[in-house]
Amino acid sequence: MEIRHLLTFKTVVEKGGFKKAAEYLGYAQSSITTHIKDLENEVGAPLFDRIGKKVILTHYGQQFLPYAIKIIELHTQALNMDEEPIGNLKIGISELLTVQRIPSILLEYKKLYPKVNISLKSLDHCDISSNLQNGDIDMALILEKEDWPLPELHCEKLKREEMVLISSLENKEDLKTILYTEESCCYKSLFENYLESKHIEVEQILKFQSIEAIKQCVIGGLGCSLVPYFSVREEIEGNKIKGERVSHELNANMSTYLVYHKDKWISPAMRSMITLIRTHVKTWS
Repeated sequence: MEIRHLLTFKTVVEKGGFKKAAEYLGYAQSSITTHIKDLENEVGAPLFDRIGKKVILTHYGQQFLPYAIKIIELHTQALNMDEEPIGNLKIGISELLTVQRIPSILLEYKKLYPKVNISLKSLDHCDISSNLQNGDIDMALILEKEDWPLPELHCEKLKREEMVLISSLENKEDLKTILYTEESCCYKSLFENYLESKHIEVEQILKFQSIEAIKQCVIGGLGCSLVPYFSVREEIEGNKIKGERVSHELNANMSTYLVYHKDKWISPAMRSMITLIRTHVKTWS
């Protein structure tokens, strides 16, 4: 039983005749006649009485019509079932973005698409490609150097990030103690190159799990760190720490990227998240 035959049947009923149905559907009238005959042969009973120029539903046709409509509706729903964002969406994200930028995006997304279950995974920048390749995450929002993008990934640069050297307001010796967020920090090499170019002699290196811990240690005068400006804007503007913009001295730029595998099917849930992220980028400082 072909859907087009059911659609023709429904249209003949709604328009009140074969000719009007043909005009509405863009068929020749002979095609409409063929569709109805084929359908009648399949169901084994006449659907219309042809009385003069009028076509009137037979008793069987009246009984069959609700089923035809239901089949058409189910067919339409089946074709469009992926249009509404629904299901699971796994997002990998750099820790800095988790703290500063993703909360407002997630809040708005959950209001717009409550049927999507979002899960976040904190990413080490060395594992991004494997996580996407293995399907551990659907997409990622990451901070990386601009020479990073890999050929198998779709890497959309959202915003170039200003990097700042942060230190305490009072302690002059804190530049000798370096604070990193993680061993494989994506901009660790930039920091090391900067220190070398400035001939800063490092006495101690401390590693932390979060940017918040680093900010508190810098405020307390424990050491200095290199971080994206957006992550410490409030502390700098609030005169809690010093922030020296050093991007022009790093010989490399850092940017926030939207990433997914080039072979990945873009589901409605994923597509709607990508659209929302692009909208929020316009408000990022």
